[in-house]
Amino acid sequence: MKLFVPGRICLFGEHTDWAGGYRRINGSLEIGLTLISGTNQGLYAEVKPHPSKLIFKTTLTGEVFEIPMNRDALLAEAQKGGIFSYVAGVAYQVLTHYRVHGLEINNDNTDLPVKKGLSSSAATCVLVARAFNRVYDLKMTIRGEMEFAYLGEITTPSRCGRMDQGCAYGNRPVMMTFDGDRVDVTEVAVGGDFHFVIVDLRAGKDTREILSKLNKCYPFAENDLQRGVQKYLGKISASITKRAVAAIETGDAATLGKLMTESQTAFDTYCMPACPSQLTSPALHKLLCWPSIQPHILGGKGVGSQGDGTAQLLVGDATTRDRVIGIIEAELKMHCLRLTLSSARKVRKAVIPAAGFGTRLFPATKVMKKELFPVIDKNGVAKPVIQAIVEEAVSADVEEICVVIQKGDRPLFEEYFHTPPPLEHFAKLSKEGQKMSDYIIEIGHRITFIEQETQNGFGDAVYCARTWVGGEPFLLMLGDHLYASDTDTPCSRQLLDVYEKYGRSVVGLKLTPAEMIRHFGTVTGTWVEPQSVISITEFAEKPDAVYAEEHLHIEGIPDDQYCTVFGQYVLSPRIFEFLEEHIAGNIREKGEFQLTSCLDRMRIEDGFMGYLVQGKRFDIGLPQAYLQTLGEFAGK
Repeated sequence: MKLFVPGRICLFGEHTDWAGGYRRINGSLEIGLTLISGTNQGLYAEVKPHPSKLIFKTTLTGEVFEIPMNRDALLAEAQKGGIFSYVAGVAYQVLTHYRVHGLEINNDNTDLPVKKGLSSSAATCVLVARAFNRVYDLKMTIRGEMEFAYLGEITTPSRCGRMDQGCAYGNRPVMMTFDGDRVDVTEVAVGGDFHFVIVDLRAGKDTREILSKLNKCYPFAENDLQRGVQKYLGKISASITKRAVAAIETGDAATLGKLMTESQTAFDTYCMPACPSQLTSPALHKLLCWPSIQPHILGGKGVGSQGDGTAQLLVGDATTRDRVIGIIEAELKMHCLRLTLSSARKVRKAVIPAAGFGTRLFPATKVMKKELFPVIDKNGVAKPVIQAIVEEAVSADVEEICVVIQKGDRPLFEEYFHTPPPLEHFAKLSKEGQKMSDYIIEIGHRITFIEQETQNGFGDAVYCARTWVGGEPFLLMLGDHLYASDTDTPCSRQLLDVYEKYGRSVVGLKLTPAEMIRHFGTVTGTWVEPQSVISITEFAEKPDAVYAEEHLHIEGIPDDQYCTVFGQYVLSPRIFEFLEEHIAGNIREKGEFQLTSCLDRMRIEDGFMGYLVQGKRFDIGLPQAYLQTLGEFAGK
């Protein structure tokens, strides 16, 4: 199993994590607000279970750490300090709360700079927590991984802030709220692309001295200097952070850059006097004022505890970023990293599994694939089911389509989509028929066929498309369902719009009577947009009515109805990680590799949206359903 955990950069709100924590003593202090994001660099590792030991191999030191999975031994190692202490500390906390065996972690690549304010120690802790979570299926949420990473790190001599383990959320911005001992995390939607330059100032700072001097201003201020520190880490920082969140959500890079400069100016005014030996920061201010980069940057500020460790600059586009990096590295001899916050990526690809045997439609499927069964559309055109599904994807502006087929079926599908009829037959077609023939070949250019070697379930069929999908989000549609919108917007386009709005995987839903849900995957959750979008809290595969009544009802929906899967999904490529775990571990359900349990894993770790589609789904998988579809699909 391969894992990646990025570093963490504090974009706004440095020091407010511990400052907000003092509210448990002084309630008149402001709540702390921090805006952070994962970096594009981090720790890469391959992990696997071990029967009795914790083994950690790392590129950071070239050493191999090995210790028995024993609480006393782990605690003793954690208290020694150093990189292995983080590993042992997290393992100690996991072993305290869960019955687990050992773990072998091979950190075979690290491109994250250490001791530069990018939370390499926190990334190590999150890596260990995530490894235990995945290997032993502990069903932790991302928040759970973050909490165990924090508990593990404070088991060591390190006294990290509460924001550091936010790197668990990956390369996406989150706003963290600190109110005494309470910590809340809110994901921030990105409305455009933001291009940062992260600069190693090649100087030094004493973080302990900075924290010591600033902490002396809490919990109660005794003079103007201390009141100034509390003012900045309270109202001023919170106001800037809230405005920064709004700028990111609207894609306003110019405003975000101005806020970075405003934040640094205010920090210098109120916090620098508390620790001038470290916060005067000559290297940081030399960079921020360097004449050659001024025409190219939108703003800049320090990172983390501030001081002469790391700086961040915001530019308008990737080309400008490369120009700024060239100037800094040539003229200031400072090393730079790139960070991009991207809006939800446009979905360009669709996957349609069409590799089933069609056993419920036997013996008709002995002579014809069910995906080639004829239907009549609303325009009176007779076409095979697979064409109608492909057209649904095309109508949603999908550019490329992968159809997963049974081994040996390629000639059937390629002949239909890639080969025009013989000339003598083409000549007999009406003008409309000839246009349709050309149209089929045209959309056929968008289609790639991939064979499923053996029929091992729906999850396996989706996994067959992994290489073709690459690292992109994709639309997934069932190969034995047709779709018809109740609006001018195709059903699949409705889902894509929700994905682009929230940046999370989405499953289409429909209301289904209680007596029918045993045939369908069913979900429950809480409304994000009433009667439209929910945040899913559980996936249940074909539940019975008793379980559904007890666990799956959603407020605001009639008692005798439930939200079932519509047959369309927009999925993050992370789904392939979970499918790979099941396939590599031969984890089957009813003899096959299923998708639903992997969707639930992704829900736990990443979150998952559900959308009540304004449209209808038509099933062709059963004889009676196919007969009904023939009568109703044409009317839509």
